[in-house]
Parts: sequence; structure tokens; C-alpha cells
Amino acid sequence: MTQRPLAVQGQFYPKSKDELLKYFDHFNNILQQNHINIDTNITNPKAIIVPHAGYIYSGFTANIAYRYIPKNIKNIIIIGPSHKVVFEGISIALYDSYPCVLSDATINISLSKELYDRYDFINFYSQAHHEHSTEVQIPFIQYYAPNVQIVEMVYGRLDDKKLYDVIKYLLEDDDNFIVISTDLSHFHNLEKAKKLDNICLKAILQKDIDLLDKGCEACGMLGIKALVRYQALNNTNIKLLDYRTSADISGDKSSVVGYCSFVMTI
Repeated sequence: MTQRPLAVQGQFYPKSKDELLKYFDHFNNILQQNHINIDTNITNPKAIIVPHAGYIYSGFTANIAYRYIPKNIKNIIIIGPSHKVVFEGISIALYDSYPCVLSDATINISLSKELYDRYDFINFYSQAHHEHSTEVQIPFIQYYAPNVQIVEMVYGRLDDKKLYDVIKYLLEDDDNFIVISTDLSHFHNLEKAKKLDNICLKAILQKDIDLLDKGCEACGMLGIKALVRYQALNNTNIKLLDYRTSADISGDKSSVVGYCSFVMTI
């Protein structure tokens, strides 16, 4: 049995189960106190867009989206950008499991190998999976959907149309749910960050791929483009769940990072 190595446990999120559960309790208590409930008009959610910074900064934003994971989903496919390793295409995790302080997540090795065999741009580079954009999603998944299986895909340089093809294929199966991992603008002052981030938000809501290239800054741009392409070519709806910046926590408005979460339904 092989396990996907952890890269940021104890840094981006707690390595203690008790501390991790305190985060989830804190996020959900805020929602409860502000009477923010799951939107019952949202039916058949099939994908979410979530951030991947440290939980203290972006965990609240991500948590809202994870509350929309359907009860009947069997596989969650996490798609995130590579921050440390440069490579062509997509690397898919061909491990057996994904360790987590809540409970180890099972990797759907059968589906992972199917995708590996189906697409010539999908490979397995072990070093690509020392990646926080995908790893920080696992505790949320294990908290909200502990019985699902995981597929982890980390992308490097790639045409978004190819990733779109993968997403389209996966969403033909009702057992599958997509997680697109991305942060927004990085290290601008708050005013400029909001201006740039609003371009991203507008493009996603309007299903406008071209607009994404007119000022949107996102480390997970490829994933966003692929999902927006899916929206534009299929009968979908998307809802913005939360947007904020690191300034909401740090108070520093001189250099901020933007975070958003969305849910897409079919």
C-alpha cells in the first residue's frame, strides 16, 4: 500500500485532529450566527471552485463550498495547479491512499489509471504531488464526505481545452464531483486586488473565457478556464458563494491575496 506524501500538514492546516475540528466548528458557527444556510434552490451540484491558502486565511471561503457536496457522490476529483514543479500536462496521483488526521482518504486507483491510459497528456510525476493546492482540500473532503474516493490531478503547462475534455468526460458519470483549486490575485494593494478579482468573478459568472485574459490573476487559471469552458458549452448554473482577501484576517491592505468559492450545478 502506497500513500501520497504530505507536504503542508502543520503549516497550511493543523496536524492535530482536535485543532482541525476547531477550525470547522469555527467556520460553521460563523455561518450559523449570520443565518447563512445552504441554498435549497441549488440542486445537482457537480463542481466547486475553492481557494487553497492556509486555513486561517481562506478556510472559511472554502468551507462554504464544501457544504454543497452531494450525499450520493462516490468520487471527488481534485484539480489544482503545480506551484513548485514545472512540467507538461497533468500528473495524476497513482497512490493507494491519501493520509489525513481525520481519516485516510482512499484514492480511486482504478479511475486514476483509466484517465492515465485514456489521455496521452496525463502522466504520473511523484514530485508534482508535493503540492498544497490539492492537499489542503483533503481535510474538507474527509470532514464532509469521508466515504468518497479521491482522484488528485496536478497540472503544469497545458491547453485548457484538454483539461476541459477531461472534466467533460468525468461529469458524464453522475458518481463524479469536481473540485477546482485556485487563489486569485497576489500581493497587490486591496483596491487593485479587488479590481482584478472582480474581473475573475464576472468572467466566471458570465461564462466568459475571453474576459479571464483581460486582467484576472489566478494561479489556478487553467482550471478556471476549463470549468468556464464547460459552463459555456453545457447547460449549467453557477453561484458565487464567498469572496474575500487576506486583509480580512491580517488587516494588512498593502499586499493581499484574493479568495473565492463557487458552486456549479447541472
